Order: sequence, then C-alpha cells, then structure tokens
Amino acid sequence: MSIKPLVILPDPLLRQVSQPVARFDADLRKFSQDMLDTMYDAPGIGLAAIQVAEPLRMLVIDLAKEDEPKAPQVFINPEVVSSSTERNIYEEGCLSIPDYYAEVERPAKVRVAYFDIEGKKHEIDADGLLATCLQHEIDHLNGVLFIDYISRLKREMVVKKFKKLAKDRVPSRLAV
Repeated sequence: MSIKPLVILPDPLLRQVSQPVARFDADLRKFSQDMLDTMYDAPGIGLAAIQVAEPLRMLVIDLAKEDEPKAPQVFINPEVVSSSTERNIYEEGCLSIPDYYAEVERPAKVRVAYFDIEGKKHEIDADGLLATCLQHEIDHLNGVLFIDYISRLKREMVVKKFKKLAKDRVPSRLAV
C-alpha cells in the first residue's frame, strides 16, 4: 500500500469538518489500509482521514503494544453517543503536532456508534486509552485539536512555534 504525507499544524485543513463516508467500496478499503500504513510508519496509535488531507469521517486505531500482534481497527462515520461524567487525564500527542504533548482531561468512558469497512453498523463501549484515542480522533473529524483543551497561552505558544516551523519548511523556489 502507500504511506500518505501527514497534514501538520498550522495547516487550516486540520480545522475543517469532515464529511460522512457514503460509499463502502474497494477504494475505501484501500484508503483504510493506506491510513494504517501511514499510522504505523509515523509511528502512532490513531489517525483521522483529515490528517492525510482527506476530509472524510474515518479513523484508524491500533493500541497493540510493540511486542503484541497488530490489532488495527477502522471506524467509519463514528460518533460519540454517550459519555461518562467520570473523567480521565492522559498525556496526549498528535501526529499532526509532532513532538508536543500535553495532559488532556476527557470523559473516562464513551459509547461510540460507527460503521465497519463493509458498511455494517456497530456500537462500542470504550474506556481507558481506547476512550481517549477515539475522542481525540473524532475531534479531528470535527476540526478540533487536542491543544484546544489546554490553556490559551500554551495553545498560542504551540501554534506560534508551528507557524514558524512551517515558514522555515517552505522550499526555495530556486531549488532544482
């Protein structure tokens, strides 16, 4: 399959709300494998389609540890249908905000409705890291980033840093 380039902050695409997947076909299956390959290569534990410049309501997750067999999961058109009042705090990072981590508080448990790659509807009750990961990736589908949960001052510092890095990354037009 193929590894896709990651969309990095401050790219405005990360703030776009993704559109529902309408067709469950071979192209979608191939794209889901490309997303998994990209996530594994990064390496990461979750990836939303918008992070590879596809504004589709689709995400992939694999929480298997390094010494365990891969356990890929594909969630299409996922939505949180309920969440607990109990909260958890995890240190989160993001492939679209490389090398930046912050503690984020989220509901400890969520129920998520979604479709699998074949178009079959499911619901899953998630807690712990899976609940956090699902919420993080579903936020991406809604144009929300984990830095939106930290203080305004810290968020502005992160965005400023990534704007400067983006400016430094712009290739010279004279390069051959």
